Amino acid sequence: MAYCEFAKIYDELINEDIDYKKIGDKVLDICERYNVDKKSYLDLACGTGNVSIEIAKQFKEAFAVDLSEEMLREAFEKFKKEKIRSRIVRQDMTELNLNHKFSLITCVLDSTNYIIEDSGIVNYFKSVYNHLEKDGIFIFDINSYYKLSEVLGNNIYTYNSEEVFYSWENTFEDSITNMFLTFFIKEGELYERFEEEHYERAYKEEEIENYLKMANLSVLEKWDGYSNKDVNEYSERILYVVKKMEV
Repeated sequence: MAYCEFAKIYDELINEDIDYKKIGDKVLDICERYNVDKKSYLDLACGTGNVSIEIAKQFKEAFAVDLSEEMLREAFEKFKKEKIRSRIVRQDMTELNLNHKFSLITCVLDSTNYIIEDSGIVNYFKSVYNHLEKDGIFIFDINSYYKLSEVLGNNIYTYNSEEVFYSWENTFEDSITNMFLTFFIKEGELYERFEEEHYERAYKEEEIENYLKMANLSVLEKWDGYSNKDVNEYSERILYVVKKMEV
């Protein structure tokens, strides 16, 4: 299973490459433009809670959901340290059942790409629909088809520091990027080795938008990542802003 042992070192490896404040500011700016009531916030696939914290500070109540118990444990400690009241729930976001509705739902950092099956992506979007307030918005991003097929696919990456070494071997086939990670973590004078395997599905824009339509969700806007630029053929991350269709 992904994000087990990796949870312990996730922040050390990822934080250098991701500006969580920029993501939070972009999401909150979108909320302002659409007059989102800052009442209830849900972060799906919250990971270690870095984005959740940036946004939850502005809401009256917050929920954080993830499938990895290890990631949620890290998130819990951060919420506690920041004195943020958030309910932490271990659930599969394709089978979401919180008995609650939210004015803002987010799912960022390509977590949506981890849903491989057609039935899973449809259930996921339908679950979001069922948990979204009538005037609420859903903000999520995906790794683009271009990024997964051309940038990450069939490539090998390595990372090396005094405490951590890892190799990241990718293959791309039938719209799926298989990522095989091998870690060596320093423990005293020795290194502990562990492995994880991750799969991300490369979705084309028209596929995502068709699945959204099937769940009665409509696209308000989309961006080249967390910039203010329009999506283009070389966009590596696509940010969607979505609401319930009017019926």
